[in-house]
Amino acid sequence: MAIGLLTLELYLPVTDSLKEKRSILKPLIARIRREFNVSVCEAEAQDTLTRAVLQVVCVSQNGALAHRQLQLVANKVENWRIDAELLDYFIEMID
Repeated sequence: MAIGLLTLELYLPVTDSLKEKRSILKPLIARIRREFNVSVCEAEAQDTLTRAVLQVVCVSQNGALAHRQLQLVANKVENWRIDAELLDYFIEMID
């Protein structure tokens, strides 16, 4: 069994309030959970308007499958939203 952790760093250029930031992140988190059956949380920068850090956790039979799924999540997030730009991502494997 392998556990993979994906950290997504997002830039939100059009947010003027925390409420507006949440209106962007909440549907994004729900979509990731629904489409990939993974756990997602906002990990850092909760009070920063233009920045968000999401962490995605995946459990799989082996490390290659978990890494592949998390890479797919990162690729999809990069293409989904115009108002949330993916700056960088990191994948860590925990065996």
